[in-house]
Amino acid sequence: MPERQRVSTRSTRERGTMFFDKIKSLLSNDIGIDLGTMNTLVFVADRGVVLQEPSVVAINADSGKVLAVGSQAKIMIGRTPGNIRAIRPMREGVIADAEVTDEMLRHFIRHASGRFKIMQPRVLIAVPTGITGVETRAVQDSARRAGARDVRLVQEPLASAIGVGLPVEEPTGSMIVDIGGGTTEVAIISLANIVHSSSVKCAGDAMDEAIVKHMKKAHNLLIGERTAEEIKIQLGSAYKMDEEKQMEVKGRDIGQHGSCLPRMVTITSEEIREALSEPVSRIVYAVRTALDTCKPELSADLIDNGIVLGGGGALLRGLDRLLSEETGLAVSVASDALRAVVNGTGVMLESPHSVFSQPVDSSIGRGDHSGADS
Repeated sequence: MPERQRVSTRSTRERGTMFFDKIKSLLSNDIGIDLGTMNTLVFVADRGVVLQEPSVVAINADSGKVLAVGSQAKIMIGRTPGNIRAIRPMREGVIADAEVTDEMLRHFIRHASGRFKIMQPRVLIAVPTGITGVETRAVQDSARRAGARDVRLVQEPLASAIGVGLPVEEPTGSMIVDIGGGTTEVAIISLANIVHSSSVKCAGDAMDEAIVKHMKKAHNLLIGERTAEEIKIQLGSAYKMDEEKQMEVKGRDIGQHGSCLPRMVTITSEEIREALSEPVSRIVYAVRTALDTCKPELSADLIDNGIVLGGGGALLRGLDRLLSEETGLAVSVASDALRAVVNGTGVMLESPHSVFSQPVDSSIGRGDHSGADS
């Protein structure tokens, strides 16, 4: 066949493939989901991140009817009448309430897919490295019940590393620490595989709980999780700040007289840093443990490449500096840390070698890594 004819045939085939892909995208979507304990983020191929909502569902306890999902449901936490429950169906990165998770996923998938898609979407979901076989099947089954026609899983640290732009396919060691709501994922990656990982059930939620306990013990003040999260955002730090801060906090008095009346106190960033020292220490320990068990060749790579932090917990002030002091390595926070995992699923969906063109497997990125730390 003449060269000109071969080129013409190839270009015709490519145009046909592009046309088919466009038709397919009109009929269905490929969706990436970061199904987190605190927040759920959704990426739609060729559109980017289309949804970022709290992983909360409000339900009428009498009828079982879903009243709100996401931000609208989160507003109700601690403020609902007795027959309305605001539920977080995810705990420590895995499904704690299957029925409510189904409803939440169904709402998010429908919102991301749009109303006029004929085919059900294909879904890629990021999961913790320490997830069990039973927990894996629970995620897959929930996504299918929520409307996915094909469900694939990717391990969170691999998705996070891809999302922040680490050279995961290169024969060099890269280290990612993704601090979410329920778990902290520590992983060393080389040649597109996780060669060491640990999943620690200590992250943003544990920080919030530490603040609640501190306020109760130090100030005889009872606060809710939304207030604790706000304190963490406004005052939280892992390292001494150049300029310390303070803020007023409202809660319920639980002092000696047991008045149970509303009360306001002033708190400082120094005391909140002390309150967060225990969960922060657990994260530091997980990172150091990973480095202690790392192969010499990979350790040498990490001296050059350093450590990258992803996830919402990476935004805690001074955590990068503390980890750098504790490890002796350069530590940086990803530019879009909160979306690291979901951005990684997006890169995988939009790759010429999409995950959905690969053989079905229970997990992507599995290597010779360690188990979870409870």
